[in-house]
Amino acid sequence: MFRYHTVPVTPFAQNATLVWDDATLQAAVIDPGGDLDRLLAEAQRLGLQLEQIWLTHAHIDHAGGAGELARTLGLPIVGPHPGDQFWIDALPEQSRMFGFPAAEAFTPTRWLADGDMVQIGGCTLQVRHCPGHTPGHVVFHSPQAQRAFVGDVLFAGSIGRTDFPQGNHAQLIDSIVTRLWPMGDDTVFIPGHGPESSFGRERRSNPYVGGT
Repeated sequence: MFRYHTVPVTPFAQNATLVWDDATLQAAVIDPGGDLDRLLAEAQRLGLQLEQIWLTHAHIDHAGGAGELARTLGLPIVGPHPGDQFWIDALPEQSRMFGFPAAEAFTPTRWLADGDMVQIGGCTLQVRHCPGHTPGHVVFHSPQAQRAFVGDVLFAGSIGRTDFPQGNHAQLIDSIVTRLWPMGDDTVFIPGHGPESSFGRERRSNPYVGGT
């Protein structure tokens, strides 16, 4: 069975998420932006064997700890899409700009594209490329669990910012409507910040995308 546990990290309260196969306790961490000691302590508390790092995009609060975690534990970094290479290259500068601990640039072990799959234990998630917040943003979707990990594409009552370099508002709305909504109204999504919601609730009430 697919399980997950969210741990807010960094001063931006970014939702880093441990995901695992309950049968094997093999786990991945989505968006380890920082506070690695807390994330590793939670993985240990849950009895998980951390095996992969999955990234939705490469902003500092999502990817700031990925390079160090990969280097110290020998883990592969999976994602995001190659469109975020320039954000990865800028991680050291991003960390200085926002007052974060020094972040390492890295080359992902595996880039992701729309339609790819990622797997942890016996659990497989679908990858959708959802540009707009960043050009290389991806989301991870488990149809069986009716859960989606959407990074900063969509929030409860809001959407991702598009005023960063290579952000695109029209592209973000298109990603939400054409890539997220087809996952189904009952799908619960875990955003990069704030509480969970469902796609159905956001379609009905989100002022930025309601009625789309």
